Amino acid sequence: MPIEKATFAGGCFWCMVKPFHEQEGILDVLVGYTGGHTENPTYKEVCREDTGHYEAVQITFDSSIYPYEKLLSLFWQQIDPTDPGGQFGDRGQSYQTAIFYHTDEQREKAETSKVELEASGRFSKPIVTPILPATTFYIGEDYHQDYYKKNPTHYSLYSVGSGRVGFIKAHWGNTNNE
Repeated sequence: MPIEKATFAGGCFWCMVKPFHEQEGILDVLVGYTGGHTENPTYKEVCREDTGHYEAVQITFDSSIYPYEKLLSLFWQQIDPTDPGGQFGDRGQSYQTAIFYHTDEQREKAETSKVELEASGRFSKPIVTPILPATTFYIGEDYHQDYYKKNPTHYSLYSVGSGRVGFIKAHWGNTNNE
């Protein structure tokens, strides 16, 4: 069984778990922080915007069942890849999007998927999501893990109220984040 890791920053990490969690071949989805310079950052520190970290998800998956290319496709469908300032109602560096690659093969596939999305004409503005080397992933606090299951009402209100669900529906026709 070819087990791999994938790491994506897509704005609020709460909203990035459910779409991946529900897929066959996804073994685990953890929320946390990556890409910054502070060791073992806390949520409060990351929210201050001085750690350099992104809110992110790290996905453990069986690539023979759910290939990396499918993860990339699902990732793009959860974000506004044209927004350099954050995602939806959440602004700031910690809410920016990024793909963090773990291997050269992942980097190549991520770059190809980005070029294909740009060429598709789905968005009128340029795709600004960077593709960066994976760095240490710090697992977030327990109360953030599987937030959509622990707090379904708040999660639903947040995902709709932030504008994420409406954006996904308008651009992709699906709302697997509600």
